[in-house]
Amino acid sequence: MSSNNPYQTYQQNSVMAASPQELTLMLYNGCLKFIRLAKKAMVEKKFEEKNTHIIKAQKIVQELQITLNPDIELSKSIGQLYEYMYNRLIEANLKNDLETLVEVEGFVVEFRDTWKQAMELVKR
Repeated sequence: MSSNNPYQTYQQNSVMAASPQELTLMLYNGCLKFIRLAKKAMVEKKFEEKNTHIIKAQKIVQELQITLNPDIELSKSIGQLYEYMYNRLIEANLKNDLETLVEVEGFVVEFRDTWKQAMELVKR
């Protein structure tokens, strides 16, 4: 599957060469990107665009949830937080609620930053 767009080719190669830990980090960063784009679209009253971005963020949260190992106790708690974030994204979308998007963004930033710290500890 070749692409004429060099940036798209680079992105595809980055994903294919990434470790599972790096892929998780990419998911967090992607989720943040779409939440921020949704916030911008919401402020600009571009509701169709906002909807598209929030749905993309929801899909990423679902993907993060799928990657959890159910045999690990901590995964259950994280899974509940992901479920909460997912439901809050739905609520933000339905009610055009910027504060709710900011709340979810805060959770994703915390998860992402914690994940980055854990990756650094593993490298040592």
